[in-house]
Amino acid sequence: MASASPYGKVNPMDQEKLNHQRKRKKRIIMISISAFLLVGVVVGAVVGTTVGRSKDSTDNDQKPQVSAAIKAACEVTLYPNTCIGSLSSKSNSTQQNFTPEDIFKWAVQAAVEELTSASKRFIPEASADNFTTAAFANCRELLDLALDHLNDTLSSADEITSLDSAVEDLLTWLSAAGTYQETCMDDFGDSLNDTISNYLKMSSELTSNSLAMANQFSKFAKGFKLGRRLLADNGSDDNVSSMPDWLPRTGRSLLQLNGIKADAVVAKDGSGKYKTIKDAIKAVPQKSKKRFVIYVKKGVYKENVEISKNTWNVMMIGDGMTATVVTGSRNVVDGTPTFQSATFAVKGKGFIARDMGFQNTAGSAKHQAVALMSTADQSVFYRCRMDAFQDTLYPHSNRQFYRECVITGTVDFIFGNSAVVFQNCNIIPRLPMKGQQNTITAQGKSDPNQNTGITIQGGTLTAAGDLIGKSVKTYLGRPWKNYATTVFIHTNMVGNLITPVGWLPWVGNSAPDTIFYVEYQNSGVGSSTKNRVKWKGLKLNLPANQVSKFTVNSFIGGNNWLPATGVPFLQGL
Repeated sequence: MASASPYGKVNPMDQEKLNHQRKRKKRIIMISISAFLLVGVVVGAVVGTTVGRSKDSTDNDQKPQVSAAIKAACEVTLYPNTCIGSLSSKSNSTQQNFTPEDIFKWAVQAAVEELTSASKRFIPEASADNFTTAAFANCRELLDLALDHLNDTLSSADEITSLDSAVEDLLTWLSAAGTYQETCMDDFGDSLNDTISNYLKMSSELTSNSLAMANQFSKFAKGFKLGRRLLADNGSDDNVSSMPDWLPRTGRSLLQLNGIKADAVVAKDGSGKYKTIKDAIKAVPQKSKKRFVIYVKKGVYKENVEISKNTWNVMMIGDGMTATVVTGSRNVVDGTPTFQSATFAVKGKGFIARDMGFQNTAGSAKHQAVALMSTADQSVFYRCRMDAFQDTLYPHSNRQFYRECVITGTVDFIFGNSAVVFQNCNIIPRLPMKGQQNTITAQGKSDPNQNTGITIQGGTLTAAGDLIGKSVKTYLGRPWKNYATTVFIHTNMVGNLITPVGWLPWVGNSAPDTIFYVEYQNSGVGSSTKNRVKWKGLKLNLPANQVSKFTVNSFIGGNNWLPATGVPFLQGL
Protein backbone atom coordinates (compact mmCIF):
# COMPACT_ATOMS: atom_id res chain seq x y z
CA MET A 1 0.00 0.00 0.00
CA ALA A 2 1.17 3.51 -0.71
CA SER A 3 2.76 5.30 2.20
CA ALA A 4 1.74 8.74 3.43
CA SER A 5 5.37 9.42 4.21
CA PRO A 6 6.86 12.53 2.65
CA TYR A 7 9.55 10.31 1.15
CA GLY A 8 7.25 8.59 -1.31
CA LYS A 9 4.49 9.59 -3.70
CA VAL A 10 0.83 8.78 -3.08
CA ASN A 11 -1.52 8.18 -5.96
CA PRO A 12 -4.69 10.33 -6.11
CA MET A 13 -7.09 7.54 -5.09
CA ASP A 14 -5.03 6.62 -2.07
CA GLN A 15 -4.63 10.26 -1.14
CA GLU A 16 -8.39 10.79 -1.26
CA LYS A 17 -8.86 7.78 0.99
CA LEU A 18 -6.30 9.07 3.46
CA ASN A 19 -7.93 12.50 3.52
CA HIS A 20 -11.32 10.92 4.20
CA GLN A 21 -9.91 8.82 7.06
CA ARG A 22 -8.21 11.82 8.57
CA LYS A 23 -11.34 13.96 8.46
CA ARG A 24 -13.42 11.16 9.96
CA LYS A 25 -11.05 10.75 12.92
CA LYS A 26 -11.01 14.47 13.46
CA ARG A 27 -14.81 14.60 13.58
CA ILE A 28 -14.96 11.74 16.10
CA ILE A 29 -12.58 13.36 18.57
CA MET A 30 -14.08 16.77 17.97
CA ILE A 31 -17.48 15.42 19.01
CA SER A 32 -16.02 13.90 22.19
CA ILE A 33 -14.19 17.05 23.24
CA SER A 34 -17.12 19.27 22.37
CA ALA A 35 -19.36 17.00 24.42
CA PHE A 36 -17.14 17.58 27.41
CA LEU A 37 -17.35 21.34 26.97
CA LEU A 38 -21.09 21.15 26.37
CA VAL A 39 -21.57 19.59 29.81
CA GLY A 40 -19.73 22.54 31.30
CA VAL A 41 -21.84 24.96 29.30
CA VAL A 42 -25.09 23.37 30.52
CA VAL A 43 -23.94 23.34 34.13
CA GLY A 44 -22.87 26.94 33.82
CA ALA A 45 -26.23 27.90 32.41
CA VAL A 46 -28.14 26.09 35.18
CA VAL A 47 -26.28 27.76 38.03
CA GLY A 48 -26.26 31.08 36.23
CA THR A 49 -22.48 31.46 36.25
CA THR A 50 -21.50 33.05 33.01
CA VAL A 51 -18.37 35.07 32.56
CA GLY A 52 -18.57 38.06 30.25
CA ARG A 53 -17.03 41.46 30.50
CA SER A 54 -19.56 43.42 28.45
CA LYS A 55 -22.14 45.42 30.39
CA ASP A 56 -24.40 45.92 27.42
CA SER A 57 -27.82 44.47 28.27
CA THR A 58 -28.54 44.08 24.57
CA ASP A 59 -25.86 41.40 24.06
CA ASN A 60 -27.00 38.63 21.77
CA ASP A 61 -27.88 35.19 23.10
CA GLN A 62 -24.57 33.72 21.97
CA LYS A 63 -22.38 35.70 24.33
CA PRO A 64 -23.39 33.88 27.57
CA GLN A 65 -22.80 30.59 25.75
CA VAL A 66 -19.33 31.70 24.70
CA SER A 67 -18.55 32.74 28.27
CA ALA A 68 -19.87 29.47 29.67
CA ALA A 69 -17.74 27.46 27.22
CA ILE A 70 -14.64 29.34 28.30
CA LYS A 71 -15.53 28.78 31.95
CA ALA A 72 -16.00 25.07 31.30
CA ALA A 73 -12.58 24.85 29.62
CA CYS A 74 -10.96 26.74 32.50
CA GLU A 75 -12.47 24.49 35.16
CA VAL A 76 -9.97 21.73 34.30
CA THR A 77 -7.00 24.02 34.97
CA LEU A 78 -5.04 24.70 38.16
CA TYR A 79 -5.51 28.45 37.80
CA PRO A 80 -9.10 28.98 36.59
CA ASN A 81 -9.27 32.70 37.39
CA THR A 82 -6.09 33.38 35.44
CA CYS A 83 -7.48 31.23 32.65
CA ILE A 84 -10.79 33.08 32.44
CA GLY A 85 -9.09 36.45 32.51
CA SER A 86 -6.77 35.56 29.66
CA LEU A 87 -9.40 33.91 27.47
CA SER A 88 -12.12 36.50 27.88
CA SER A 89 -9.83 39.04 26.28
CA LYS A 90 -8.98 36.64 23.46
CA SER A 91 -12.49 35.56 22.54
CA ASN A 92 -14.55 37.45 19.99
CA SER A 93 -18.07 37.90 21.31
CA THR A 94 -19.42 38.23 17.78
CA GLN A 95 -18.01 34.84 16.78
CA GLN A 96 -20.76 32.26 17.15
CA ASN A 97 -19.00 29.07 16.08
CA PHE A 98 -15.66 28.60 17.78
CA THR A 99 -14.21 25.22 18.73
CA PRO A 100 -12.28 23.73 21.65
CA GLU A 101 -9.24 24.12 19.40
CA ASP A 102 -9.85 27.87 19.36
CA ILE A 103 -9.99 28.02 23.14
CA PHE A 104 -6.78 26.01 23.41
CA LYS A 105 -5.01 28.25 20.88
CA TRP A 106 -6.10 31.35 22.77
CA ALA A 107 -4.72 29.85 25.99
CA VAL A 108 -1.33 29.09 24.40
CA GLN A 109 -1.19 32.47 22.69
CA ALA A 110 -1.81 34.18 26.03
CA ALA A 111 1.13 32.23 27.50
CA VAL A 112 3.35 33.24 24.57
CA GLU A 113 2.49 36.92 24.92
CA GLU A 114 2.98 36.96 28.67
CA LEU A 115 6.30 35.09 28.56
CA THR A 116 7.57 37.32 25.75
CA SER A 117 6.86 40.33 27.94
CA ALA A 118 8.33 38.76 31.08
CA SER A 119 11.55 37.69 29.35
CA LYS A 120 12.41 41.34 28.66
CA ARG A 121 12.83 41.89 32.39
CA PHE A 122 15.78 39.51 32.73
CA ILE A 123 18.58 42.05 32.60
CA PRO A 124 20.78 42.23 35.71
CA GLU A 125 21.71 45.47 37.38
CA ALA A 126 25.17 46.80 36.62
CA SER A 127 26.18 46.13 40.23
CA ALA A 128 25.17 42.45 40.15
CA ASP A 129 27.76 39.86 41.14
CA ASN A 130 29.09 37.32 38.66
CA PHE A 131 26.76 34.52 39.72
CA THR A 132 23.66 36.71 39.47
CA THR A 133 24.76 37.93 36.04
CA ALA A 134 25.25 34.32 34.96
CA ALA A 135 21.85 33.36 36.38
CA PHE A 136 20.12 36.10 34.38
CA ALA A 137 21.87 34.94 31.20
CA ASN A 138 20.84 31.38 32.06
CA CYS A 139 17.21 32.51 32.39
CA ARG A 140 17.24 34.29 29.05
CA GLU A 141 18.27 31.06 27.36
CA LEU A 142 15.74 28.99 29.29
CA LEU A 143 12.89 31.37 28.50
CA ASP A 144 13.91 31.37 24.84
CA LEU A 145 13.61 27.57 24.88
CA ALA A 146 10.24 27.85 26.61
CA LEU A 147 8.99 30.24 23.93
CA ASP A 148 10.16 27.85 21.22
CA HIS A 149 8.13 25.06 22.77
CA LEU A 150 5.05 27.25 23.21
CA ASN A 151 5.28 28.38 19.60
CA ASP A 152 5.72 24.78 18.43
CA THR A 153 2.57 23.96 20.38
CA LEU A 154 0.70 26.84 18.82
CA SER A 155 1.73 25.94 15.28
CA SER A 156 0.69 22.31 15.81
CA ALA A 157 -2.53 23.00 17.67
CA ASP A 158 -4.66 22.07 14.67
CA GLU A 159 -3.57 18.46 15.20
CA ILE A 160 -5.07 18.10 18.68
CA THR A 161 -8.34 16.77 17.35
CA SER A 162 -6.92 14.45 14.73
CA LEU A 163 -4.19 12.27 16.21
CA ASP A 164 -3.59 10.88 19.68
CA SER A 165 0.20 11.10 19.40
CA ALA A 166 -0.07 14.72 18.30
CA VAL A 167 -1.63 15.42 21.70
CA GLU A 168 1.28 13.61 23.33
CA ASP A 169 3.67 15.91 21.48
CA LEU A 170 1.80 18.93 22.78
CA LEU A 171 1.88 17.54 26.32
CA THR A 172 5.62 17.03 26.03
CA TRP A 173 6.30 20.53 24.71
CA LEU A 174 4.05 22.25 27.25
CA SER A 175 5.56 20.20 30.10
CA ALA A 176 9.00 21.31 28.92
CA ALA A 177 7.92 24.95 28.61
CA GLY A 178 6.84 24.91 32.24
CA THR A 179 10.04 23.16 33.29
CA TYR A 180 12.23 25.77 31.59
CA GLN A 181 10.51 28.56 33.51
CA GLU A 182 10.86 26.70 36.79
CA THR A 183 14.55 25.97 36.13
CA CYS A 184 15.11 29.68 35.67
CA MET A 185 13.66 30.30 39.12
CA ASP A 186 15.56 27.39 40.71
CA ASP A 187 18.98 28.72 39.73
CA PHE A 188 18.60 32.00 41.65
CA GLY A 189 19.60 32.41 45.26
CA ASP A 190 17.17 33.22 48.05
CA SER A 191 17.76 36.98 47.78
CA LEU A 192 16.23 37.19 44.29
CA ASN A 193 13.97 34.17 44.30
CA ASP A 194 10.78 36.07 45.14
CA THR A 195 11.50 38.71 42.51
CA ILE A 196 12.13 36.16 39.77
CA SER A 197 9.08 34.15 40.81
CA ASN A 198 6.94 37.26 40.47
CA TYR A 199 8.36 37.92 37.00
CA LEU A 200 7.24 34.47 35.85
CA LYS A 201 4.13 33.91 37.95
CA MET A 202 1.61 34.79 35.26
CA SER A 203 3.41 33.07 32.36
CA SER A 204 3.88 29.91 34.46
CA GLU A 205 0.18 29.81 35.31
CA LEU A 206 -0.85 30.38 31.69
CA THR A 207 1.51 27.62 30.54
CA SER A 208 0.07 25.29 33.17
CA ASN A 209 -3.47 26.11 32.03
CA SER A 210 -2.62 25.26 28.42
CA LEU A 211 -1.10 21.99 29.62
CA ALA A 212 -4.25 21.11 31.58
CA MET A 213 -6.40 21.61 28.47
CA ALA A 214 -4.06 19.49 26.36
CA ASN A 215 -4.19 16.80 29.03
CA GLN A 216 -7.98 16.82 28.84
CA PHE A 217 -7.81 16.40 25.06
CA SER A 218 -5.42 13.49 25.58
CA LYS A 219 -7.87 11.70 27.87
CA PHE A 220 -10.61 11.90 25.25
CA ALA A 221 -8.29 10.82 22.45
CA LYS A 222 -7.17 7.80 24.45
CA GLY A 223 -10.75 7.03 25.32
CA PHE A 224 -11.51 6.55 21.65
CA LYS A 225 -8.42 4.33 21.28
CA LEU A 226 -7.46 5.75 17.94
CA GLY A 227 -3.90 4.60 18.36
CA ARG A 228 -0.66 6.54 18.29
CA ARG A 229 0.47 8.30 15.14
CA LEU A 230 3.16 10.81 14.38
CA LEU A 231 2.43 14.39 13.43
CA ALA A 232 3.96 13.63 10.03
CA ASP A 233 1.91 10.45 9.54
CA ASN A 234 -0.87 12.28 7.67
CA GLY A 235 -3.47 9.85 8.91
CA SER A 236 -2.28 6.68 7.22
CA ASP A 237 -3.68 3.57 8.89
CA ASP A 238 -0.53 1.69 7.93
CA ASN A 239 1.93 4.06 9.56
CA VAL A 240 4.39 2.34 7.28
CA SER A 241 7.54 4.13 8.25
CA SER A 242 7.00 4.51 12.05
CA MET A 243 9.67 7.15 11.79
CA PRO A 244 9.85 10.71 13.09
CA ASP A 245 9.67 13.37 10.41
CA TRP A 246 13.25 14.46 11.04
CA LEU A 247 14.86 11.13 10.16
CA PRO A 248 15.11 9.96 6.53
CA ARG A 249 14.79 6.30 5.62
CA THR A 250 18.55 5.99 5.20
CA GLY A 251 18.95 6.66 8.93
CA ARG A 252 16.83 3.74 10.11
CA SER A 253 19.47 1.35 11.35
CA LEU A 254 22.69 3.30 11.59
CA LEU A 255 23.72 1.47 14.72
CA GLN A 256 23.16 -1.92 13.10
CA LEU A 257 25.45 -1.32 10.16
CA ASN A 258 28.92 -2.84 10.26
CA GLY A 259 30.44 0.35 8.98
CA ILE A 260 29.02 3.81 9.50
CA LYS A 261 30.12 6.55 7.16
CA ALA A 262 31.02 9.55 9.29
CA ASP A 263 30.33 13.06 8.08
CA ALA A 264 33.04 14.36 10.39
CA VAL A 265 35.95 12.72 12.23
CA VAL A 266 37.46 14.14 15.41
CA ALA A 267 40.89 13.02 16.59
CA LYS A 268 43.28 14.57 19.07
CA ASP A 269 46.25 13.18 17.15
CA GLY A 270 45.32 15.02 13.98
CA SER A 271 44.22 11.94 12.05
CA GLY A 272 40.74 13.40 11.61
CA LYS A 273 39.54 16.60 10.02
CA TYR A 274 38.89 18.15 13.45
CA LYS A 275 40.84 18.12 16.70
CA THR A 276 37.95 19.24 18.89
CA ILE A 277 34.32 18.17 19.12
CA LYS A 278 33.19 21.79 19.15
CA ASP A 279 34.80 22.41 15.76
CA ALA A 280 33.08 19.36 14.28
CA ILE A 281 29.70 20.52 15.54
CA LYS A 282 30.13 23.82 13.69
CA ALA A 283 29.99 21.81 10.45
CA VAL A 284 26.48 20.45 11.20
CA PRO A 285 23.77 22.11 9.06
CA GLN A 286 21.21 23.97 11.16
CA LYS A 287 17.77 22.38 11.55
CA SER A 288 18.73 19.58 9.19
CA LYS A 289 16.41 16.62 8.74
CA LYS A 290 19.35 14.52 7.57
CA ARG A 291 21.35 12.54 10.09
CA PHE A 292 24.86 13.98 10.63
CA VAL A 293 27.36 11.45 12.01
CA ILE A 294 30.40 12.57 14.01
CA TYR A 295 33.01 9.93 14.86
CA VAL A 296 35.15 10.88 17.86
CA LYS A 297 38.29 8.77 18.12
CA LYS A 298 39.64 7.62 21.46
CA GLY A 299 41.12 10.25 23.71
CA VAL A 300 40.27 12.62 26.52
CA TYR A 301 38.69 15.81 25.19
CA LYS A 302 38.89 18.66 27.71
CA GLU A 303 36.14 20.89 26.44
CA ASN A 304 32.62 21.97 27.27
CA VAL A 305 30.42 20.95 24.38
CA GLU A 306 26.94 22.16 23.44
CA ILE A 307 24.62 20.76 20.80
CA SER A 308 22.53 23.91 20.29
CA LYS A 309 18.76 23.97 19.96
CA ASN A 310 18.96 24.41 16.17
CA THR A 311 21.48 21.61 15.68
CA TRP A 312 19.25 18.65 14.90
CA ASN A 313 19.82 14.94 14.26
CA VAL A 314 23.43 14.62 15.32
CA MET A 315 24.77 11.14 15.94
CA MET A 316 28.04 11.02 17.90
CA ILE A 317 30.01 7.78 18.08
CA GLY A 318 33.08 7.13 20.18
CA ASP A 319 35.48 4.23 20.58
CA GLY A 320 34.01 3.17 23.92
CA MET A 321 32.61 4.70 27.10
CA THR A 322 36.05 4.71 28.74
CA ALA A 323 38.06 5.34 25.57
CA THR A 324 36.40 8.46 24.16
CA VAL A 325 35.80 10.82 27.09
CA VAL A 326 34.64 14.45 27.21
CA THR A 327 35.62 16.15 30.45
CA GLY A 328 35.11 19.50 32.15
CA SER A 329 34.80 21.00 35.62
CA ARG A 330 32.19 23.77 35.65
CA ASN A 331 30.25 23.94 38.91
CA VAL A 332 27.95 26.03 41.06
CA VAL A 333 30.50 26.88 43.75
CA ASP A 334 32.71 28.59 41.19
CA GLY A 335 29.80 30.61 39.84
CA THR A 336 28.07 28.61 37.09
CA PRO A 337 24.32 27.89 37.39
CA THR A 338 23.49 24.18 37.43
CA PHE A 339 21.85 24.21 33.98
CA GLN A 340 25.00 25.73 32.48
CA SER A 341 27.51 23.55 34.33
CA ALA A 342 27.25 20.50 32.08
CA THR A 343 30.40 19.26 30.41
CA PHE A 344 28.23 18.05 27.54
CA ALA A 345 24.89 19.77 26.92
CA VAL A 346 22.37 18.57 24.32
CA LYS A 347 19.53 20.86 23.22
CA GLY A 348 18.97 19.96 19.56
CA LYS A 349 16.32 17.29 18.95
CA GLY A 350 17.03 13.81 17.66
CA PHE A 351 20.49 13.45 19.23
CA ILE A 352 22.09 10.00 19.51
CA ALA A 353 25.30 9.18 21.40
CA ARG A 354 27.00 5.80 21.40
CA ASP A 355 30.14 4.55 23.12
CA MET A 356 31.00 7.89 24.73
CA GLY A 357 32.07 8.99 28.20
CA PHE A 358 31.08 12.28 29.88
CA GLN A 359 32.78 13.57 33.04
CA ASN A 360 32.64 16.48 35.41
CA THR A 361 35.81 16.48 37.50
CA ALA A 362 34.92 19.40 39.80
CA GLY A 363 34.73 17.01 42.75
CA SER A 364 32.26 16.62 45.59
CA ALA A 365 33.33 19.84 47.34
CA LYS A 366 32.04 21.89 44.41
CA HIS A 367 28.49 20.52 44.88
CA GLN A 368 26.30 20.77 41.74
CA ALA A 369 28.47 19.92 38.75
CA VAL A 370 26.78 18.23 35.78
CA ALA A 371 28.55 15.79 33.47
CA LEU A 372 25.73 15.40 30.89
CA MET A 373 22.60 17.48 30.41
CA SER A 374 19.96 16.79 27.78
CA THR A 375 16.85 18.79 27.06
CA ALA A 376 16.64 17.38 23.54
CA ASP A 377 13.39 15.73 22.56
CA GLN A 378 13.78 12.11 21.42
CA SER A 379 17.42 11.93 22.49
CA VAL A 380 19.15 8.58 22.97
CA PHE A 381 22.30 7.51 24.84
CA TYR A 382 23.56 3.99 24.17
CA ARG A 383 26.51 2.40 25.97
CA CYS A 384 27.61 5.73 27.43
CA ARG A 385 29.16 6.60 30.79
CA MET A 386 28.44 9.63 32.99
CA ASP A 387 30.81 10.31 35.90
CA ALA A 388 30.61 13.05 38.55
CA PHE A 389 29.43 13.52 42.12
CA GLN A 390 26.39 15.73 42.85
CA ASP A 391 23.98 16.16 39.89
CA THR A 392 25.89 13.95 37.47
CA LEU A 393 23.14 13.40 34.91
CA TYR A 394 20.49 15.99 34.10
CA PRO A 395 17.74 14.61 31.83
CA HIS A 396 16.13 18.02 32.00
CA SER A 397 12.98 17.81 29.85
CA ASN A 398 11.26 16.25 26.81
CA ARG A 399 11.49 12.52 25.88
CA GLN A 400 14.73 10.62 26.45
CA PHE A 401 16.05 7.05 26.44
CA TYR A 402 19.21 5.55 27.98
CA ARG A 403 20.33 1.99 27.29
CA GLU A 404 23.23 0.02 28.81
CA CYS A 405 24.81 3.13 30.30
CA VAL A 406 26.95 3.53 33.44
CA ILE A 407 26.10 6.39 35.77
CA THR A 408 28.10 7.28 38.89
CA GLY A 409 27.49 9.96 41.51
CA THR A 410 26.46 10.90 45.02
CA VAL A 411 23.70 13.45 45.73
CA ASP A 412 20.66 13.56 43.41
CA PHE A 413 22.86 12.27 40.63
CA ILE A 414 19.99 11.47 38.25
CA PHE A 415 17.67 14.47 38.36
CA GLY A 416 15.39 16.55 36.14
CA ASN A 417 11.87 16.66 34.73
CA SER A 418 11.98 14.80 31.45
CA ALA A 419 10.00 11.71 30.50
CA VAL A 420 12.94 9.31 30.60
CA VAL A 421 13.48 5.56 30.62
CA PHE A 422 16.75 3.91 31.67
CA GLN A 423 17.04 0.30 30.50
CA ASN A 424 19.74 -2.15 31.59
CA CYS A 425 21.93 0.59 33.02
CA ASN A 426 24.51 0.15 35.78
CA ILE A 427 23.95 2.86 38.40
CA ILE A 428 26.85 3.25 40.82
CA PRO A 429 26.66 5.45 43.94
CA ARG A 430 30.11 6.51 45.15
CA LEU A 431 31.59 7.99 48.32
CA PRO A 432 30.20 11.51 48.96
CA MET A 433 31.55 14.36 51.05
CA LYS A 434 31.71 13.87 54.80
CA GLY A 435 28.24 14.35 56.26
CA GLN A 436 26.41 13.74 52.97
CA GLN A 437 24.08 10.88 52.07
CA ASN A 438 23.63 9.39 48.61
CA THR A 439 20.35 9.90 46.76
CA ILE A 440 20.17 8.27 43.35
CA THR A 441 17.22 10.24 41.93
CA ALA A 442 15.58 13.64 42.41
CA GLN A 443 12.64 13.97 40.07
CA GLY A 444 11.23 17.44 39.42
CA LYS A 445 7.58 17.11 38.37
CA SER A 446 5.79 20.17 39.74
CA ASP A 447 2.49 20.08 37.83
CA PRO A 448 0.12 17.08 37.94
CA ASN A 449 -0.60 17.47 34.21
CA GLN A 450 3.03 17.10 33.14
CA ASN A 451 3.78 13.80 31.37
CA THR A 452 7.16 13.43 33.06
CA GLY A 453 9.02 11.07 35.37
CA ILE A 454 12.00 8.73 35.74
CA THR A 455 11.75 5.03 34.95
CA ILE A 456 14.66 2.75 35.83
CA GLN A 457 14.02 -0.65 34.27
CA GLY A 458 16.37 -3.59 34.55
CA GLY A 459 20.06 -3.04 35.19
CA THR A 460 21.76 -2.87 38.57
CA LEU A 461 22.32 -0.60 41.53
CA THR A 462 25.75 -1.36 42.94
CA ALA A 463 28.23 0.43 45.19
CA ALA A 464 31.45 1.92 43.85
CA GLY A 465 34.66 0.56 45.33
CA ASP A 466 35.25 3.61 47.53
CA LEU A 467 31.78 3.25 49.06
CA ILE A 468 32.04 -0.42 50.04
CA GLY A 469 32.37 -0.85 53.79
CA LYS A 470 31.52 2.77 54.55
CA SER A 471 28.62 3.80 56.80
CA VAL A 472 27.13 6.20 54.23
CA LYS A 473 23.42 5.74 53.61
CA THR A 474 22.19 5.43 50.03
CA TYR A 475 18.55 6.07 49.07
CA LEU A 476 16.63 5.37 45.89
CA GLY A 477 15.75 9.03 45.73
CA ARG A 478 14.05 12.03 47.25
CA PRO A 479 11.15 14.14 45.93
CA TRP A 480 12.54 17.38 44.51
CA LYS A 481 9.07 18.67 43.59
CA ASN A 482 5.56 17.97 44.86
CA TYR A 483 4.57 15.56 42.07
CA ALA A 484 7.89 13.73 41.82
CA THR A 485 7.43 10.53 39.81
CA THR A 486 10.02 7.73 39.91
CA VAL A 487 9.58 4.05 39.06
CA PHE A 488 12.00 1.14 39.61
CA ILE A 489 11.15 -1.98 37.60
CA HIS A 490 13.00 -5.33 37.57
CA THR A 491 16.17 -3.69 38.90
CA ASN A 492 18.83 -5.66 40.79
CA MET A 493 19.67 -3.79 44.00
CA VAL A 494 22.94 -5.49 44.87
CA GLY A 495 23.90 -6.18 48.49
CA ASN A 496 22.92 -3.84 51.28
CA LEU A 497 23.62 -0.67 49.30
CA ILE A 498 20.08 0.70 49.63
CA THR A 499 19.12 1.67 53.16
CA PRO A 500 16.02 -0.30 54.29
CA VAL A 501 13.68 2.72 54.39
CA GLY A 502 14.46 3.21 50.70
CA TRP A 503 13.56 6.86 50.24
CA LEU A 504 14.59 10.17 51.82
CA PRO A 505 12.36 13.23 52.37
CA TRP A 506 13.43 16.45 50.67
CA VAL A 507 12.68 18.34 53.87
CA GLY A 508 11.23 17.32 57.21
CA ASN A 509 10.22 13.78 58.05
CA SER A 510 7.88 12.88 55.21
CA ALA A 511 6.97 13.60 51.61
CA PRO A 512 3.95 15.20 49.93
CA ASP A 513 1.04 12.83 49.39
CA THR A 514 1.08 13.88 45.74
CA ILE A 515 4.34 12.14 44.82
CA PHE A 516 4.24 8.89 42.83
CA TYR A 517 7.00 6.40 43.66
CA VAL A 518 6.85 2.79 42.51
CA GLU A 519 8.91 -0.32 43.22
CA TYR A 520 7.95 -3.30 41.09
CA GLN A 521 9.45 -6.80 41.12
CA ASN A 522 13.01 -5.70 41.85
CA SER A 523 15.65 -8.14 43.09
CA GLY A 524 18.64 -8.25 45.42
CA VAL A 525 18.96 -7.64 49.15
CA GLY A 526 18.31 -3.92 48.76
CA SER A 527 14.94 -4.52 47.08
CA SER A 528 13.25 -5.70 50.27
CA THR A 529 10.32 -3.39 51.00
CA LYS A 530 9.62 -4.65 54.51
CA ASN A 531 10.95 -1.51 56.21
CA ARG A 532 10.21 1.08 53.52
CA VAL A 533 8.91 4.53 54.44
CA LYS A 534 5.16 4.68 55.02
CA TRP A 535 4.33 7.37 52.49
CA LYS A 536 1.00 7.60 50.75
CA GLY A 537 2.76 8.26 47.46
CA LEU A 538 4.94 5.13 47.60
CA LYS A 539 3.30 2.28 45.68
CA LEU A 540 4.68 -1.18 46.41
CA ASN A 541 1.90 -3.37 45.05
CA LEU A 542 0.75 -1.87 41.78
CA PRO A 543 -0.62 -4.31 39.19
CA ALA A 544 1.31 -4.86 35.97
CA ASN A 545 -1.12 -2.89 33.82
CA GLN A 546 -0.49 0.27 35.86
CA VAL A 547 3.26 -0.20 35.98
CA SER A 548 3.39 -0.74 32.22
CA LYS A 549 2.29 2.89 31.75
CA PHE A 550 5.87 3.83 32.64
CA THR A 551 7.58 1.65 30.05
CA VAL A 552 9.06 2.69 26.72
CA ASN A 553 6.01 2.43 24.50
CA SER A 554 3.45 3.95 26.86
CA PHE A 555 5.59 6.52 28.64
CA ILE A 556 7.79 8.00 25.91
CA GLY A 557 6.02 6.70 22.78
CA GLY A 558 9.16 4.77 21.96
CA ASN A 559 7.64 2.55 19.29
CA ASN A 560 7.13 5.66 17.17
CA TRP A 561 10.74 6.84 17.14
CA LEU A 562 13.19 4.42 18.79
CA PRO A 563 13.15 1.84 15.95
CA ALA A 564 14.60 4.51 13.67
CA THR A 565 17.63 4.91 15.94
CA GLY A 566 18.67 1.26 15.71
CA VAL A 567 19.18 1.11 19.49
CA PRO A 568 17.80 -2.07 21.12
CA PHE A 569 14.95 -1.54 23.56
CA LEU A 570 12.23 -3.37 25.45
CA GLN A 571 8.89 -1.76 24.68
CA GLY A 572 6.96 -2.96 27.75
CA LEU A 573 7.47 -4.94 30.94
